[in-house]
Amino acid sequence: MNVFTFIIALVAMIFGFITYWIKLGITKESGKKQRRRHEKDGENYDLDRLSAMADSLTERIDVLESILDAEVPNWREQHEQTG
Repeated sequence: MNVFTFIIALVAMIFGFITYWIKLGITKESGKKQRRRHEKDGENYDLDRLSAMADSLTERIDVLESILDAEVPNWREQHEQTG
């Protein structure tokens, strides 16, 4: 009777371990999918943010160039000669 109880306990532990292992694998895969989805969303957000920053910087450069054109009319030619 002792051996029979040991075999039942061993089989129960093995099934419990296999069930846990499968569940852990499924949870890991769904977690990876969620992370990938969030990374893609984050990348899109970053691209939109970077595009807005680039537009803002372009506006600032245009303003600075217009100020330089008003203050120092030949600054472009002087810069091209030294560059």
